[in-house]
Amino acid sequence: MPNVKDLEMAAAISAYKNITIKKTFFSKKAVYTPSQSPIKVMILDYTPTEGERLTRLLDLPLDKMVTDIQQKGAPKASPIGHYRFEVCLSEDRQFCAIQLFRFVDFKNTPVLEPRFYEGNDVEMITKLF
Repeated sequence: MPNVKDLEMAAAISAYKNITIKKTFFSKKAVYTPSQSPIKVMILDYTPTEGERLTRLLDLPLDKMVTDIQQKGAPKASPIGHYRFEVCLSEDRQFCAIQLFRFVDFKNTPVLEPRFYEGNDVEMITKLF
């Protein structure tokens, strides 16, 4: 399982006001401070077609994004892809951070800046994955 330090958006997570990074002997663990809930990290890859769809969905307001996903389904992750979607989700589902990258010129280039969601918005954004 990936760790926060393995993410391209690790600096943004560390700097977020409601996240505490706890160092252990072998790793760093992120905790959502208001609830003391541990943060789980996911890295999902998408094909160019699904990555472009994910990009379009992320440009929509949350309620319209959820409607689109209900009608057409969520974008399908693939084992290897040109798009990398980094997700940090608290175990209690009260916090979520996401960032989408596109692999260009042998490096991950941000498609969008890190986005942070708390409270009720988390349930809507988790419909993407």
